[in-house]
Amino acid sequence: MGRATDRRGVLRIDLDAATGRGSVRRPDTLAVEEPLEIRVGAAGPGRRQPLAVTMRTPGDDLDLAIGFLLTEGLIRSTDDVLTAQLCAGAETPNTYNVVDVVLAPGVPEPTTDPSRNFYTTSSCGVCGKASIDAVRTRSLFPVAADPLSVPATLLAELPDRLRAAQRGFDRTGGLHAAGLFTPDGELVVLREDVGRHNAVDKVIGWAVRERRLPLAGHLLLVSGRASFELTQKAWMAGLPLLAAVSAPSTLAAELADEAGMTLVGFLRGRTMNVYTGPHRITVEQPA
Repeated sequence: MGRATDRRGVLRIDLDAATGRGSVRRPDTLAVEEPLEIRVGAAGPGRRQPLAVTMRTPGDDLDLAIGFLLTEGLIRSTDDVLTAQLCAGAETPNTYNVVDVVLAPGVPEPTTDPSRNFYTTSSCGVCGKASIDAVRTRSLFPVAADPLSVPATLLAELPDRLRAAQRGFDRTGGLHAAGLFTPDGELVVLREDVGRHNAVDKVIGWAVRERRLPLAGHLLLVSGRASFELTQKAWMAGLPLLAAVSAPSTLAAELADEAGMTLVGFLRGRTMNVYTGPHRITVEQPA
């Protein structure tokens, strides 16, 4: 199994050092970034076909693969997956950077469309796809009528709760996080990854395997920005509220509005911007 972190020697330079020794060599901890190949196909002899390669931090790879398949609209639930297992790749020594997914009988195998390149970097989940129409996957779960209501004062506390649970970030400073919360602010599950879309897929894949979909009445908080692909993934999982500590994009806001989701950005300290669905955020008026 690959490691989530690794050590590397660096030259540490401190221009504000009080002593004359402004540079020193020391070990530093880095977040691991390795490719994960997702192979998908029907049961039976023969090799499953590669569907996607994503650059990710090793760990929770089965959740990542299943979450990816769900958010791409290729499966609908855990019942659509017969087996999912890590396999040895071609590397020496083996790093197990392959997930082999066998679809349940009757589940259509994905077709390879040249207009949709499923290679993704750690920074972008939909970079290779040819058009917005190709990625605007429709969710099975209507979220517009979800009665979720969250006090703004509680929402403001969640970034600190997410940050307190980020063990990988504490060691490396280089991992994104996605956290699933209840309306009462309880952290249900947290995942970290060099790719923010991977962190979200890991959370959603966990929910798929735990048979928790749709994630009605919950909210998703991400440590970076709210992009189109993260909004789409949240919608595909039936989440009524997506919050981010940084900015959303125009497409993210448009998609959230179309889906009837609540989209919150710049959630920092005691301030936030509510871009869509403000009826789910309650604000106590001063007496």
